[in-house]
Amino acid sequence: MRRWPVAGLAFGVLWVVVRGVELALDPLVGQFLLGTAVGFPVAYLFRRLYAEGIDLTGTLGSVPYAALFVLVFLREVVVANVDVARRVLAPTMPIEPEVILIPLRVRTDLGVTTIANSITITPGTITLDHDPEENALYVHVIDGRDPEAIVEPIRTWEDYALEIFDEELSPEDPSPGFSVYPPEMEVPPEPVTDSEGLEDLGRQRDENWDRDRTPGDRGGDGDGR
Repeated sequence: MRRWPVAGLAFGVLWVVVRGVELALDPLVGQFLLGTAVGFPVAYLFRRLYAEGIDLTGTLGSVPYAALFVLVFLREVVVANVDVARRVLAPTMPIEPEVILIPLRVRTDLGVTTIANSITITPGTITLDHDPEENALYVHVIDGRDPEAIVEPIRTWEDYALEIFDEELSPEDPSPGFSVYPPEMEVPPEPVTDSEGLEDLGRQRDENWDRDRTPGDRGGDGDGR
């Protein structure tokens, strides 16, 4: 089945929602017909932007996953709203902003965009950027003390998105690891405690100090004498 007629019908439904039609049969049908009358020509005009066909079987099969995605997403939005409200009303609650780099299993533009927008819509998190080479999102969080708790619902959304958008990978494929960005500083070297090490450290310090001095500092007249 061609995709542009489906887009025309979607325009009709969107028209009814935007118009805020009274919940009665006659106005609903009338506004839907009016919306499709406008939507079909527009969809046909831009038909080159759509794929040639649409797999109705695959589309219907993704409906349950789409419904689960919406339910899990709405639950996370409610939880995040409560959490942010508590932080506003109780300023003593710790706020430690952090940026987390989260590699994704979804690869299609629509799948990545869906996950990125879902993160941004959820209070307390926002998608900063997408790294196409690593296929990863930079996510800013209001409190990054427990990054695993931040990433867990995102992985759940991704599981459903893999099914909705018929991605190459599946929810059974392992999720790649995430990392805090910028990475933690390297552990400083062990302190030198033995006498030989102290002598080497002092010799290196004197060499660096002598090299960095200007000619005048060396006691000459500035011409190297």
